[in-house]
Amino acid sequence: MSINTNLLSRVCEAPGAPGFEKEIRKLVLEEIKGLADEIKVDNMGNVIALKKGKSSAKKTMAAAHMDEIGFIVTHIDDRGFVRFNPLGGFDPKTLTSQRVIIHGKKDIMGVMGSKPTHIMQPEERTKAAQMKDYFIDTCLTKKELEKHISVGDSVTRYSPLVELGNCVNVKSLDNRVCVFMLIETLRELKKSKRKPAYDFYAVFSVQEEVGLRGAIASALLVQPDFSFGLDTTIAYDVPGSTPQEQCTALGKGVAIKLMDSSVICDYRMIAFMKSTAKKHKINWQPEILAAGGTDTANLQRMVAGGSIAGAVSIPTRHIHQTIETSDKGDIQGAIDLLAACVCEIDAYDWGY
Repeated sequence: MSINTNLLSRVCEAPGAPGFEKEIRKLVLEEIKGLADEIKVDNMGNVIALKKGKSSAKKTMAAAHMDEIGFIVTHIDDRGFVRFNPLGGFDPKTLTSQRVIIHGKKDIMGVMGSKPTHIMQPEERTKAAQMKDYFIDTCLTKKELEKHISVGDSVTRYSPLVELGNCVNVKSLDNRVCVFMLIETLRELKKSKRKPAYDFYAVFSVQEEVGLRGAIASALLVQPDFSFGLDTTIAYDVPGSTPQEQCTALGKGVAIKLMDSSVICDYRMIAFMKSTAKKHKINWQPEILAAGGTDTANLQRMVAGGSIAGAVSIPTRHIHQTIETSDKGDIQGAIDLLAACVCEIDAYDWGY
């Protein structure tokens, strides 16, 4: 399976912790230039690209969040070690010895440090790691550091993309893989000269990892009749998992969300997405996520009278860890499904 891994690597490796999406937004704006009829950035920093449809009677919206889980600098001690707070949800045990980049006046590479096991007390070795146990070591003095960074600067993980079999492995596939997917969907619509059925709003949202905040603002602005959340989902298809825990599996197709802890997708949208996948011979799998949510919830709610909402999800292993893994075939399937859905959404009977 061939996808544009060069673009995907640039999208994933661009920094953009919640509230600090400037660099990834700049990349998105460069990539979608010429792919939409209108492009604007709202006050929160959401990128909203309008692709005009065959009809303006209704609106369709798809949202992929640009932000990645990261950190914010809270303190630089007298020896130059940096303390931080998380921006988004982390499992602390995944941080040990991982490289990060502090984004100040100048980018500074550092490593997540903690107490070595050799000098831990026996009871410490059995305790779960906590965020407060970690610090960032840049090997620079406080004086040298403060020339470049200060309290309030953002921190992101460092992990270049590699290919493993038919998969890609890199930091921040949650949710940069769907930023990539939405860019490529716009590119596919232009290349194929297919027009969306209705005016299509491709939204690259901000601050999802800290409360779906950008989706609230963009949905209130667009007021879509139909909406698609675009995000990763858990692929727990690994040793030790049981079938009911797996949620999805890599290589089994794009996932069509049925529900998560924040949303129950509209049964009409689920049926439409399934029939569209079948029509176009796109492999798919159902997604029920017991915990966690995506922008889909606010796309559904933050519209007068509600939006008919569903979600295209990309199965991903190791979510919210230092690196994440997705299958290239599943990614391409997600692009194909979204493009087909926005072009054929007018042909479905949306009555109750």
